[in-house]
Amino acid sequence: MPGLATRLEVSRSPVREAVQQLVVEGLAEYTPRVGAKVAVLDEDMLRQVFEVREVLDGLAARQATARVTFADLEILWEHVRRQEEMLDSPADHRRDAELDLDFHTAVRTLSGNKPLCDALLKLDTQSHLYRSDMWALEVNRRLAVTEHRRIVAALEAGDADGAQRAACAHAAGVLVRLLRS
Repeated sequence: MPGLATRLEVSRSPVREAVQQLVVEGLAEYTPRVGAKVAVLDEDMLRQVFEVREVLDGLAARQATARVTFADLEILWEHVRRQEEMLDSPADHRRDAELDLDFHTAVRTLSGNKPLCDALLKLDTQSHLYRSDMWALEVNRRLAVTEHRRIVAALEAGDADGAQRAACAHAAGVLVRLLRS
């Protein structure tokens, strides 16, 4: 950390605090007398992250069903339309991942459950440590949009069970596709 503090021209305290926060968020690993390094998510950890994400995303969709308004639904459908429009464009990992995160953040926010949203944000951050070209494959992009449509359709119908199932199935499908990439 002293070297990083010197390169950034700041004192050691803010660097130490920032690194500690990265460790807490699961983005870095700390080894005593060695230091911190960027965390790497292997397949086993990725499975575990998505098993938890599957349950929590399902819960978020279920809770969102009771709170979603017509205006919220229009915003969610707009997210899906933007993703559909991008299917005709070449894949762009950053753009496609951002559109996906925007969609999920909108659904999760509608749950009105801050601890749930915070937990899912941490899981999303950790899953991005897994290197994958999932978004480069057209089939993966199309499947994600189809699954997002199912989630919004269930929310629109007021089907809490269906929204939960659709969100759980989507998370499970993403894991399978990540591991195939």
